[in-house]
Amino acid sequence: MTNPIKMQPDCCGEQEVPRRTFLKSTAIATIGSACAVPLFNLSSLAADELPKASSAAVASKPASSTPETLVKALYDSCTPKQRSEICLDWDHQDKQRGLLRTFVANNWQITPYELNDDYYTKEQRKLVREIFKGIIQPDWLSRIDKQLKDDAGGFGFDQSLAIFGKPGEDKFEFVLTGRHMTLRCDGNSTDHVAFGGPIFYGHAADGFNEKPDHPGNVFWPQAVAANKVYQMLDARQREASLMDRLIPEKNVHFRGPEGKLPGIPVKQLSGDQKAELQTVLAKLIEPYRQTDRDEALECLKAQGGLEKCSLAFFKEGDLGNDQVWDSWRLEGPSFVWAFRGSPHVHVWVNIADDHRVKTNSG
Repeated sequence: MTNPIKMQPDCCGEQEVPRRTFLKSTAIATIGSACAVPLFNLSSLAADELPKASSAAVASKPASSTPETLVKALYDSCTPKQRSEICLDWDHQDKQRGLLRTFVANNWQITPYELNDDYYTKEQRKLVREIFKGIIQPDWLSRIDKQLKDDAGGFGFDQSLAIFGKPGEDKFEFVLTGRHMTLRCDGNSTDHVAFGGPIFYGHAADGFNEKPDHPGNVFWPQAVAANKVYQMLDARQREASLMDRLIPEKNVHFRGPEGKLPGIPVKQLSGDQKAELQTVLAKLIEPYRQTDRDEALECLKAQGGLEKCSLAFFKEGDLGNDQVWDSWRLEGPSFVWAFRGSPHVHVWVNIADDHRVKTNSG
């Protein structure tokens, strides 16, 4: 059958960093950064070149209870009715959204059954929770739970799922969607892409229209880190990196090696600026389990590393008009991390090792 997708209107933790404090601290930090920050080989970026979380933070569950094995357990538990409605063929096509497995949006239901509905058993809901916990890096679990509580009422509310393919037999992918979330678990069976395909995260911690400091927003520190790089740029570099108008947020298709990327090419940054950008990249991938982080870095390495990327900041949507840029974008030939911070945080992520991989967003 063809499952209807419920599309909804635009929705609508970590230490907070006030902007005044940020502007003062980054000015001081920039002075010493050239001597204090080690440099890495950006053109051959590998997983072991980035700062690691603590060993406790990245400890994985035993192989018998990985997210992938839990997806199979969930699949095996499905009734015939569930198999016909939420367990779909690998190449299932939706009339409106095309290849449903690869679709991503900011606020949507991939199948019409909310996780907390009686449609699912208590045991199935527990399995989904464990899959979710296995995808998220443990240090981030409380922050993502805060986002879900703020935006949807908590885990399981306004969320739906689908399983594509047959876990344990061939290619498969588990997709969990809702307000400000699209997460995937595929056991690395999806060719060429990181995270199993494009993902989305966001947060409206202080209401639909957040204040300039984004109080309580668990993802705002990522933008603080990116703005630290901007503060390190000289006048010419700032002019090259700063754009007037936002790129439409869901525009995360790949431009390829010959495409014109927005902002300043990373290869034009100095060594200490590049090192600081690597810190930003580590912060971006930090919420996810180690295997997904490694896969994202390997995809980036395959297309030439950060040296092949560009960094852009956007004047449009500058909350408070304080030149702490709420929206910014790190993009390469087949790498897009698009952070939109106005009126609240939306982040679209699309990473592959081949720019010919098609993007399906809406």
